[in-house]
Amino acid sequence: MMEKIKITLKKSLIGRLVKHIRTANSLGLKKIGDSCIVTKTNEVDGKLAKISYLVDVEAAD
Repeated sequence: MMEKIKITLKKSLIGRLVKHIRTANSLGLKKIGDSCIVTKTNEVDGKLAKISYLVDVEAAD
């Protein structure tokens, strides 16, 4: 079974690089406090590596 993770946007997207804003939006994160539960894949890992300073990641129940 694939591992599920919960991603929460902790910092504002205002003034960030356009690529980083688009990456956060592609994960469904638009406002501070937005969360999404996704399956951990290589694509998601790559996105999280780019915006790790903006988000918190934890295991989903």
